[in-house]
Amino acid sequence: MITKERRILALRTCVLAGRLLIENGSNMERVNDTLDRIAKNAGLRKFQAFTTLTGIVASSDDLPNSQVADIRRRKNDLSKVAAVNEVSRELASGLIELPEAHAQLKSIERQTTDWWQNPLEAFAAAILSAALMIVFTGDVVDWWAAFIIGGLSYAVFSFVVRKFKIQYLGEFCASLVIGGLAILTVKLGWTQNANSIIIGGVMPLVPGIPLTNAARDLVSGNLISGPTRGIEAILTAVAIGSAIVIVMRFS
Repeated sequence: MITKERRILALRTCVLAGRLLIENGSNMERVNDTLDRIAKNAGLRKFQAFTTLTGIVASSDDLPNSQVADIRRRKNDLSKVAAVNEVSRELASGLIELPEAHAQLKSIERQTTDWWQNPLEAFAAAILSAALMIVFTGDVVDWWAAFIIGGLSYAVFSFVVRKFKIQYLGEFCASLVIGGLAILTVKLGWTQNANSIIIGGVMPLVPGIPLTNAARDLVSGNLISGPTRGIEAILTAVAIGSAIVIVMRFS
């Protein structure tokens, strides 16, 4: 016999897992599948969940009240998505019990970015900028400028996002840095083509994960989250493009 306290804990665990997945960039199909998997293995009967990008409502026939989670901030941290999925799989295979699963999800929620991860991400962005500039433009002369500007701009993006927590501001400021430095290096005679450098520099900022999730949500029938993610991706692209246009206009 499953106690009422266990049923409440199971429902809270489902909502916590769903919130962590949505906040860190998971598509809705994965969110719904994970919630159903946790509810089934926790013993909840006729579990129902309504999931959107801004909130979760979950209920079960075993309990008179629903659980609600408000989601206000979203980012792309696929390591947390993978960690939540691992907890779900361990619970399903019987390796951990429900209280331990809830405790592990709480631990994932408290995880913060290590000091060395931001420089590592900036270095990866620098490599990506140089490589994609060569791929998309064929310019092999100015790769070093794309490398430096791409890495520096991504560091600016990470700092602004952590400091101000305002959506789209990080992409806008980083793009200002990309456009300004690209034009400056050309004027100083260090590089030849500012357009190629800008193309490479903005690539790490392009909203690839939201666009992919928008397409997956639409295909899977999530007609609320799909268009919403698409709008988020469009607004991110607008922020990037607006910053580049401002720099080009006043340079």
